[in-house]
Amino acid sequence: MAYPASHVVDVPRPVARTRALRRLTSSLDALVAANTDPHVIAARAGMLLRPALADASLLEERHCEPAEDRYRQHLVHVHPAGRYSIVALVWKPGQATPIHDHRCWCVVGVWRGLERETAYDLHGDGESTYLVRRNSMVAAPGDVGVLVPPEEDIHRVENCGTALAVSIHVYGADISVHGSSINHTFDDQTVRARSSAQPISWRVSGAGGGLPRRRVADRS
Repeated sequence: MAYPASHVVDVPRPVARTRALRRLTSSLDALVAANTDPHVIAARAGMLLRPALADASLLEERHCEPAEDRYRQHLVHVHPAGRYSIVALVWKPGQATPIHDHRCWCVVGVWRGLERETAYDLHGDGESTYLVRRNSMVAAPGDVGVLVPPEEDIHRVENCGTALAVSIHVYGADISVHGSSINHTFDDQTVRARSSAQPISWRVSGAGGGLPRRRVADRS
């Protein structure tokens, strides 16, 4: 689970300051030093993030501040060599991402509130490509999700609760450079109710040339 920033609110390559985050980043540093396979790193990063979510002092208060008109991204920590970044996303009720995919592996854990993720498959009928909703699920505090592109890589996330939601995202990229983990956003008008065709991957096959999408510029 992860998304285009309203803006990046910290200086490049910030360093985690809370005790819980320092423990997490120490373990993540060792993980990326010993592994290069994104599937292995993402799976183990998810295991490391889950216990950290139980700590009520995980984030500084400044990293829990929302924005009025859209969800807000706080860049909390970046690995010294840019191997991964930790981002806090803060959502008021009803705030949501566009439909999007990602430039890197992602691990997402809910710290406060409720978030709904809706996943989509890309389909093609020979003349055009479009999205079909695959499933939707609600994540509560302590829930962790792992995503490695291009598998299961197109989705939308929203705060489906009545209170502020805060989630912790570990991305396999230097977000101080890219500004966001998002690769492309997809137009809502491309979503259809159903399809008789099998899902395809435009990343792998080059399909999707007719699908309206927008490259997310660096430094969102």
